[in-house]
Amino acid sequence: MVKELLRKLSDAHGVSSREGNIRDIIRAELAGSVDEITEDVMGNLIATKRGDDFSIMLAAHMDEIGLMVQYIDEKGFIRVVSIGGWFGPVLYCQRVILHGKKGPVMGVIGAKPPHVMKPEDRKKEIKIEDMFIDVGATSASEVNDLGIEIGTPITIDREYTELAGNRVTGKALDNRVGVAMLIRALQQAKSPHTIYGVFTVQEELGLKGAKVSAYSLNPNCAIATDVTIPGDHPGIEKKDASVEMGKGPVIELVSASGRGLMADLRVATWLRETAEKNDIPYQLEVGTGGNTDATIIHLERGGIPSIPFAIATRYIHSPVEVVDTGDLEAGIRLLVEALKSKPAL
Repeated sequence: MVKELLRKLSDAHGVSSREGNIRDIIRAELAGSVDEITEDVMGNLIATKRGDDFSIMLAAHMDEIGLMVQYIDEKGFIRVVSIGGWFGPVLYCQRVILHGKKGPVMGVIGAKPPHVMKPEDRKKEIKIEDMFIDVGATSASEVNDLGIEIGTPITIDREYTELAGNRVTGKALDNRVGVAMLIRALQQAKSPHTIYGVFTVQEELGLKGAKVSAYSLNPNCAIATDVTIPGDHPGIEKKDASVEMGKGPVIELVSASGRGLMADLRVATWLRETAEKNDIPYQLEVGTGGNTDATIIHLERGGIPSIPFAIATRYIHSPVEVVDTGDLEAGIRLLVEALKSKPAL
């Protein structure tokens, strides 16, 4: 079941540039299912299934957004910077894990209580620079004794939980959903072509791992498995985000209103025809939101035909992201079937 794999991935911790825990899970899952697993200088994990001279790169970023220790004051309170894109109020009063030299340390994110705020302050967004982490220490030396120092990475303390039906919630489903989809596709795929399953680093900091790995591998085409925003809940309109949870994986024709990626139509047609031939539900999207690894992959070398392939995920970049695992299962099936052929490039 993909649910249990997703649980394992969501509950693991791997902020950008500190993705080692996720690499370990992927290595264990793919042992015996691929011909070779290598790691490049940046930390991208590359699982190769050897075939003919036509190569397809499947990319899924391992990293999650988090925080990092910037300063420890004399009373033991810890100031942080964001690693990746947080909306400040989402972090207020969350419980966190500081991944120190001596092991994990629990902490909570604090800020000025609303009871002592001035009326005008209550109307303002709580910013990350106004928050701090309290680990229970009373001095900087106590914090140091716990193994916490400047540069210590921090992630949210939140466990994966099943909701009604096929829906689940957890932290870091952006993009452990894409990682799970890629793991299962590599385990099941029987392709005549060479498949590079690339689990990339530092996507949340600017698509960095994908850039390096795409340049090195120089594939004939690429698919980035990731998440996308649905417009099926209060606070957002379908005209702004047309896809829905539970209606299949998403073939993204455009990301970031075209400032990011205009997907290669030949690759899009390949995926669409595969879905229709095999009665796999899918959705199309012209997106206005963020980018995926495909945005940078398609600019490498002389140009690499690329497309994002996504799962609709509610409340992304929060500790309570929600997905429908039926969409994930359908996405895996579509990839497995598509890899039996290739786009007409």
